[in-house]
Amino acid sequence: MKMTLLKSLFLFPVIYTVASCLSAQVRYEKATFAGGCFWCMEPAFDKLNGVVDVRAGYMGGKTGSPTYEEVSSGKSGHREVAQITYDPSKISYAGLLDVFWMNVDPTDSGGQFADRGSQYKTAVYYHNEEQKKIAEESRRKLNESGLYDKPVSVEILKAGDFYKAEEHHQDYYKKNPVRYNLYKQGSGRASYVKEMEKKFKDKNIEPAGKPAPDRKELRKKLTPLQYQVTQECATERAFDNEYWNNKKEGIYADIVSGEVLFSSKDKFDSGTGWPSFTKPIDPGNVVEKEDNSGNMRRTEVQSREAGSHLGHVFSDGPGPTGLRYCINSASLRFIPREDLEKEGYGEYEKLFE
Repeated sequence: MKMTLLKSLFLFPVIYTVASCLSAQVRYEKATFAGGCFWCMEPAFDKLNGVVDVRAGYMGGKTGSPTYEEVSSGKSGHREVAQITYDPSKISYAGLLDVFWMNVDPTDSGGQFADRGSQYKTAVYYHNEEQKKIAEESRRKLNESGLYDKPVSVEILKAGDFYKAEEHHQDYYKKNPVRYNLYKQGSGRASYVKEMEKKFKDKNIEPAGKPAPDRKELRKKLTPLQYQVTQECATERAFDNEYWNNKKEGIYADIVSGEVLFSSKDKFDSGTGWPSFTKPIDPGNVVEKEDNSGNMRRTEVQSREAGSHLGHVFSDGPGPTGLRYCINSASLRFIPREDLEKEGYGEYEKLFE
């Protein structure tokens, strides 16, 4: 299927950048967890891919606008909490719960580590019925995991008003790293979390939340074009990129994370000058987002694990799906069929049998 109109539109001898990473309509959601001292909860979530913002604050009391002194006295009825704003297309609520469990002692009903009292008790505050259902199921599985000698006592409560803590409490671990680390070590939390990480690993329990790629490291790892495309939503030139005319057998993986995306079995010549596929190998490895940039209505395609911008998907492709995943070569790494085993992708050899 030849896309002659599109071809004429995009035969420019320059790389153009669209602001889809910024202007696509993303519907963020909130998650709120009480895990003892909120200083220690912020860094646990801050660097996760898909987490947009983390704020320290208070929830659960009967009075409005409490101060730190009022909450820490235990008389206001509030608990210290971390409220997380996240992109559900990049990290799930269940993934956030995984990280929460690993960073608290869920069997302690009287506080957390050296901090005692109702203001330091754990809780999952759900913002809707779906979160409540996921949290209850996650807690049930944790209870049955065999990780603890005592039952999990974390309460699952309906979220109320969130009161942001004073500014000097926000990002405390960044502003006062020495004091923060001394506190985390002295309270017993640091050694406990390290021990639990080992226990989780021994039971083959891997938290779903993954750290976001480090931008400085990515600049070292990627070419300028690869960085612009995957991190800044640039689009490479048509008919002048690595894989648009590649006819070899193999699979295509995300250049950032290595997660498997597309197969040569599903690649076709769309006439646009970019690699085009009828479907991904695993639909769970790609995320589709509404993109209204450039006065156009399109659907952006990102990799789930790394959040890399890949390209767009259109409904003008051939059978059997009728879809055209129009992808930038700069977002991809090609692994030839003969190298699959050597490169650690041996399980995908069956695609070509």
